[in-house]
Order: sequence, then C-alpha cells, then structure tokens
Amino acid sequence: MIRCPAFLPFQTSSSLLGFLSICISRFVSPNMESPIILNYFTSSLSCFCMILLYASTLNPVFALENCTFPAIFNFGDSNSDTGGLAAALITPTPPYGETFFHMPAGRFSDGRLIIDFMAKSVGLPYLSAYLDSLGTNFKHGANFATSSSTIRLPSQIIPGGGFSPFYLNIQYSQFVQFKSRSQTIREKGGIYANLMPEKDYFPKALYTFDIGQNDIGGGSFSNMTLEEVNASVPDIVNNFSTNVKAIYDVGARSFWIHNTGPLGCLPYILTNFLSAQRDSHGCAKPYNDVAQYFNYKLKEAIVQLRIDLPLAAITHVDIYSAKYSLFSESNKHGFEFPLVACCGYGGKYNYSNSVRCGGTITVNGSQIFVGSCEHPSVRVNWDGFHYTEAANKFVFNQISTGAFSDPPIPLKMACHRV
Repeated sequence: MIRCPAFLPFQTSSSLLGFLSICISRFVSPNMESPIILNYFTSSLSCFCMILLYASTLNPVFALENCTFPAIFNFGDSNSDTGGLAAALITPTPPYGETFFHMPAGRFSDGRLIIDFMAKSVGLPYLSAYLDSLGTNFKHGANFATSSSTIRLPSQIIPGGGFSPFYLNIQYSQFVQFKSRSQTIREKGGIYANLMPEKDYFPKALYTFDIGQNDIGGGSFSNMTLEEVNASVPDIVNNFSTNVKAIYDVGARSFWIHNTGPLGCLPYILTNFLSAQRDSHGCAKPYNDVAQYFNYKLKEAIVQLRIDLPLAAITHVDIYSAKYSLFSESNKHGFEFPLVACCGYGGKYNYSNSVRCGGTITVNGSQIFVGSCEHPSVRVNWDGFHYTEAANKFVFNQISTGAFSDPPIPLKMACHRV
C-alpha cells in the first residue's frame, strides 16, 4: 500500500496551482479509454503524492500530524473562566448561560467560551475550574482562569475592588500544587484517583493563555492616563514571560497564547469614555491603540521566549484581529449592533455602571429585570464586557485553522515546533 502525508489546508501559491492543473489534466485526459488501468491509477496516485510532497516543501505544516493532547491547562481571565470566580467569590445569575447550558454555568456569557470550543475540538471535555470543589473531574486538565484576573498583582481585589485575587502568579502556584497533589491522589488510589490526570499527561498537555485585558483596561479606571498605561505595559509583559518560563520549568512544552482583544470596542469602555476618538467602525481608537501596544510587546516577548525555551512549541494567536473583524465586518459575518450589549440597560450602548446584566433597576416605581436581547445568536457583545457564545464560536472557527497564528499552525498541531 502506498502511504502519503496527511492532507492539510494551506495557502496555495501560483506555482502550486500550475502543478495542480497539470495533474488534474491527467485525471480528465481524453485518453482515459486506455486499457492500461493500472498504469493510469499508479500514475495518478504518484502525481497526488507529488502534490503533497511539493506542498510540504512550501509549508512544513502541510506534512505534520495532528497532536494528541490528553489534557489542557488554562490560565486567564473572564475570556476563559469556566467557573473559577463563580466557585470562589461571585456567581453569575440568570440570564447568564441561557443559550447553551440553559442555566448559569460559571461563565460570564450566555453560553460557551472559546476555551470550551477548543477543548471540544481536540476531543476533550469542557475544563473544570480548579477552584470548583463540587463534582469536578480533572482527568483531562484544569482551568486556573478567573474573571477579573490580571497578570500583575492588582492594587485592589474583590470585594474591596474590581479585580480577582487570583492573578497570574497565583494561578501558576495553584498549577504547581495541582500537579503535585493530583499525583499523590492517584498513588493512593480509591474513588478520586481516576479524576486526576496521569503523570505523563503534563508534558503532553496543551497550555493555553488568555490574560492581560484587565491590566490595561483597569489602568484606565484608576486615574492613569493612557500614556501611563502604555508605560506599564513592558512590566506587565515581563511578568507574563516570567510565569510562562516557570510553567515550562515544571514540564510544560506546548503553549497556545492569545494576545488581547480590541478593548475600545467594548460597551463599558465606549460608555465611560464618550469623548474618546472613534474609528471608522465606532470603536474608541485610543483604547484599541493601548491594546495593540500591549500586543506588540507581547509578540516581542514571545520571540524571546522561543529562544529561552528551546524545547517549547509556542503558538502566538492574534485574537485581536479575529475579534476586530466582528466589529469591522459584522454584517458580512451575520451579526448586528456589534457595539451594543445584548444584556444590559440604558444608553447608546445598552450598558450602565449602575445596573448590570441580571440585575434589577427601579423605573417609575417599577422593578425592571435586566435581561437579554431577543436574539443573542446574532449579537457580538453579551453584557458590556464579554462576548456572546455566537461571537466566541466565530472567533474559535477563525483561530483554530492557524490563519491568525504565528507560526501559522492549526490548534490540533500546536505541539509541533516549526
């Protein structure tokens, strides 16, 4: 049996298109009535393998096999929190979770997050939050993300401020403890042993990161100028790199790192900074500029991390561009009112600092419940801060192919260093 490399999507060049046309012509040749069927089949199969070989020289990703990730360990904020903050401090109430789970499920959205779609796509169950002690299964990974988390130590934490106490350093410490204690539990046996990952899962796992938005967004609400927020970015990114190195040092090898999204397109920013310059799509340009500066410094740091961590496969994902297309080309992608919160109350952007999604407000002596819009499936923003399930699914579909990645590698191949 002749075996060829697995066929994978890639960007075709003009030279490859020419080569393909030659081979196709052989398949549809007018001489197909020739009785030498075996020679024709062999020639065609040989041609097909040559196509694959040629393409693999253009793009090494073409010839790679899918990775087998037995687990995912995630670090981040509300963009990937599957129940950490809900278990520890603040539980979302209805209508959170209404679209998919049909009840609040620890996620600050109407349904699933990008991390949920990622886990499903590599054949793993949704990640249990590390802080959730009730009915959790950590066999295939754990989620250390909590909503309102930052990279650096926050100046104020819940309930005295708006940030989670579980910033990235703490998430790293929790991971180290989890790695050790999970193996102790497995060694003891009993009913909990099978709820823990096997020892060799840790070096084979995918380590995912989506954090930083609250560091730069929070600075804008703490009497810092945008120039001062920008000045803090190098230290924020250095703290991020330190944690990635620490996680590498305890055995992690495959990293999938998101940059931060377009902060200036979120209703809570648009409402609180009405005088900020708008871009052509209605987003607050100065706040998107800050996000892009953070992303620029993060990309620089990842280049250095690849040098410092020679055994690591590090995929840097431009989540900013994928998310921004939801605002710049919303109609094209089937969305409407991208700058307006689906679940909120009041004002141009359906967002108010005084009452949030799931809360109540008194209007003319009557209590009004702040519920969701009629069709969340065509909306981008859920509650002023977070994306709808529909938007999260769209973004996942864009980034999972490798189209927004450096190197341009699909999620299922993120264990490879190319």
